[in-house]
Amino acid sequence: MAESGLVVVDKSAGLTSHDVVARVRRLAGTRKVGHAGTLDPMATGVLVLGVERATRLLGHLMLTEKAYDATIRLGASTTTDDAEGEVTATAATDGVDPDDVRDRLARFVGDIEQVPTAVSAIKVDGKRAYARVRDGEQVELKARPVTVHELVVHDVALPDVRISLRCSSGTYVRAIARDLGAALGVGGHLTALRRTAVGPFDLAVARTLEQLTDDFGVVPIADAARASFPVVDLDDEQAAHVRFGRGLDLALPAAGPHAVFAPDGTFLALYEQRGAQARPVAVFV
Repeated sequence: MAESGLVVVDKSAGLTSHDVVARVRRLAGTRKVGHAGTLDPMATGVLVLGVERATRLLGHLMLTEKAYDATIRLGASTTTDDAEGEVTATAATDGVDPDDVRDRLARFVGDIEQVPTAVSAIKVDGKRAYARVRDGEQVELKARPVTVHELVVHDVALPDVRISLRCSSGTYVRAIARDLGAALGVGGHLTALRRTAVGPFDLAVARTLEQLTDDFGVVPIADAARASFPVVDLDDEQAAHVRFGRGLDLALPAAGPHAVFAPDGTFLALYEQRGAQARPVAVFV
């Protein structure tokens, strides 16, 4: 059996997230591989995959914040809100003031309501939105709450704008490009996107598929849990309760999942506060 853990991939442009999963399945010698949040084929950068038991961590990792570098091109709207779509409208950007661009982008910081891009993987009546668009349907998605923790404007060299941002999972950078263009009255779309971090995993620890082919390895599941979640070290009695999936009479220090460890350092489970007790979210022993 392959070792359980995370594989942090630096994805190349042109590959789908499923392409990367298929490649890692072959390298790991197991079908049990999944990813924590897709990256579009155009996008590059950090894609976190789980192998074997670590796939059960992925649903919780998907709730964490992510970071991106992006280039927005003003003056053109596309069907996909990025460079892979067909241009639907164009406008001159000569009259756009760079200060207005910066001001409009500043308004995206914080808790906002964002309408996802129509070619997203969100399901509409059981069918992916992008599949409906591909079949010629008109798709209108509802606005969703997302959080942009930080947005830095590096350069406004019209028609291009280079930014970096940290945001909650579920934030569509393509939608920010679209909405910026709409606010300025000239349209906009994304021409480059590089994900630089998913939670604690950034480009410094990411490896290309070529590097993994030469030397495949995973971040062990215990190390991944310690890096990704608040940690609680248990005594022997508490560890025994966890092995039976019981609640613990603990007041966890923060909201959300916590990684609980036995006295010998074994990663046991994810626990979350539920009333007076901490209850299991996922048990790994």
